[in-house]
Amino acid sequence: MAFGNSFKSSHETEKFLCERLLDQNQPISERFRALFSLRNLSGSGPRDALVLATRDSSNLLAHEAAFALGQMQAVEAVPALKDVLEDLSLHPIVRHEAAEALGAIGLESNVPLLRKSLESDPAQEVQETCELALRRIEEQKNSGYTDEISPVVASPFLSVDPAKPASFSFSIDQLREALLNEEKGMYERYAALFALRNHGGDGAVSAVIASLDAKSALLRHEVAYVLGQLQNKAASAALSEVLRNVNEHPMVRHEAAEALGSIADKESIELLEEFAKDPEPIVSQSCEVALSMLEFERSGKSFEYLFMQSPQM
Repeated sequence: MAFGNSFKSSHETEKFLCERLLDQNQPISERFRALFSLRNLSGSGPRDALVLATRDSSNLLAHEAAFALGQMQAVEAVPALKDVLEDLSLHPIVRHEAAEALGAIGLESNVPLLRKSLESDPAQEVQETCELALRRIEEQKNSGYTDEISPVVASPFLSVDPAKPASFSFSIDQLREALLNEEKGMYERYAALFALRNHGGDGAVSAVIASLDAKSALLRHEVAYVLGQLQNKAASAALSEVLRNVNEHPMVRHEAAEALGSIADKESIELLEEFAKDPEPIVSQSCEVALSMLEFERSGKSFEYLFMQSPQM
């Protein structure tokens, strides 16, 4: 598709993006371009399209749509996210992301369902996500916020994290001990992880890499996500090992693939090209999207549709 010189109206832009997101005949990378663009827009159109996408046949796209709704703090999407969490026919990666989104939005009315899923969901990664979401809502309440929706916690990485980073008064060694301690609660380990991420530096990165051996697949997936945020080449070898491990949980391998795309050294790119043919769609599609993002970056263009122009077919 080539683009002409006249810009479309905002309404037409939204319509194009919503249709592109939901068009299953489009390459997964193009659908992700639309998703990343829609999450930066307000209003019912983008939100409703993302809600529909949480039921997509691509588990990768569906989970990313749920994640986006949480990052957007989309209160109106709560009923749909609750339905996703309760639907045991959906892949655990999608249900997990719905639970995380409910925690990110932070309404106290989400607590009963999160408690129910914590006790009854058959997937451990979903249970652990509900545990995190409940703790996040509780901490938000104890912080004294009385608004209907929880405020976005400032993050140097512009993300709404599932746990508040631990205090900067803790040393790197203390945070490392907490992160690697299998006896610690999941929230405490997440808090240590995000504190290490915010600290940065070789010691912090080393601690984060070491936690890729954690017993919890949920924690391992978040560790890989954080390593992608940090974009530190020291993590390349460990992330490559995760992606190569066909016995690893798909949600962990998917995050490793995205992180390798963020690091983008020669070896990482070659590995993404290899595993773009992986038999697990969550993994192969992650590699495809990561490679497409890199291609746009190299060409000097944004992966997102920032300025829609009239298409010339």
